[in-house]
Amino acid sequence: MLLGKQRTPSALLGLLCLPSLNPQPQLLAAIQQMQQLLKGQETRFSEGLHAVRSRLSTIHASLAKAAPQLPAGSCPALQAPAYGRKFGTKYLVDRKVHFACDPGFQLLGSSTRMCQANGSWTGEEPRCAEISECSSSPCQNGGTCLEGLNNFKCLCPPQWTGTTCQYQAQTAPPTWSMLDDPAFRRQPRCAQIAQTQQCSCDPGFHMSGLTSNGICQDLNECKVYHQEGGPRLCAHVCVNIPGSFCCSCPAGYVLLGDGKSCEGEWAGIHLAPSGFQCVTPQCPPATGNVSYVKTSPFQWERNLCPMESRSCHQAPKTISFHYLSLPSKLQTPAPLFRMATAAAPGRPGPDSLRFGMAGSNSRGHFMVQRLDRHTGELLLVQSLQGPRTIHVDVDMAEYLDRVFQTKHLSKITLFVSAYEF
Repeated sequence: MLLGKQRTPSALLGLLCLPSLNPQPQLLAAIQQMQQLLKGQETRFSEGLHAVRSRLSTIHASLAKAAPQLPAGSCPALQAPAYGRKFGTKYLVDRKVHFACDPGFQLLGSSTRMCQANGSWTGEEPRCAEISECSSSPCQNGGTCLEGLNNFKCLCPPQWTGTTCQYQAQTAPPTWSMLDDPAFRRQPRCAQIAQTQQCSCDPGFHMSGLTSNGICQDLNECKVYHQEGGPRLCAHVCVNIPGSFCCSCPAGYVLLGDGKSCEGEWAGIHLAPSGFQCVTPQCPPATGNVSYVKTSPFQWERNLCPMESRSCHQAPKTISFHYLSLPSKLQTPAPLFRMATAAAPGRPGPDSLRFGMAGSNSRGHFMVQRLDRHTGELLLVQSLQGPRTIHVDVDMAEYLDRVFQTKHLSKITLFVSAYEF
């Protein structure tokens, strides 16, 4: 009867220790029951462990499905900072995105960030902070600073004048006055008013000395604005003249109607860094089955290709030449050139375009980005120091239903001036 009952492990162990004249049958029965009990517990433990593993797998699958999956070799999308702009829409490894701020704001953080192989961006998140022109307290001698867009103005107390209220009115002449040239000195206009003599000077002159025996001395505007950090009066050279100033331009440039700006003399030629350079685009040489015919002064079109010539069909359908003049140290990023396409009447246009740089002798300074479905843009992302000449080739490939149709090549020549205009 004892063998027919289910015993606990402790009871079985106690049974093993009971003295008996013939213990062998009872020991064998107890050992068998112990083995069965352990086997049952092992089964229940395995079932529980399997259930836990199954539950963990279900939770992991649901979490993985909910988490956003990035394409292989890419980084998270970047947004333009508030009051700023973003240049670049590709987030693949080694691609760069550039940032710039609107006028009146300065960029804090990284102006350029590159996607790394580990899926993160280099640099720091950019932000645009408003520029405070009055933060440095530029107004002297009790002057009040008024904030403006990229500038400031000082309201000076009585007896003080100047851009920053830096010198007393009609008492001490500025150090930049031309004291020795008689053309730059004039007698003041004086009048007796209420037993008091009051004198004044013509525009462009200031009172030097006391009112009773003072003289009107020319104000050298060129040096005033240069020393006080004011706006640049002339694009190239400022020349002081009695009572005013005038601007001059280097050889090969003409002064524009505003009297301050300089522009290259064009008349069918393009200005090179050292002067003038005649531009005569050369017809692309024929190679194999590929040849071109001139259709305008600066564009060539490919002749008809043999049906079996794949290399001919993949060659540019049109090659155009473009010439741009850039100032030295142009602020970046700066858009330089745009390419676009339009469907011919009665023919379906491409449903997608691909833009790229086909060649350049200064590739690191440029990038190509898509503006919309049918337009691409060449950007200058690193400033150029002139004088120098740079060649950039940009191509635009047309696709219809993901099948290549044709491409167009724009050969761009940039003449970078030696001057910042």
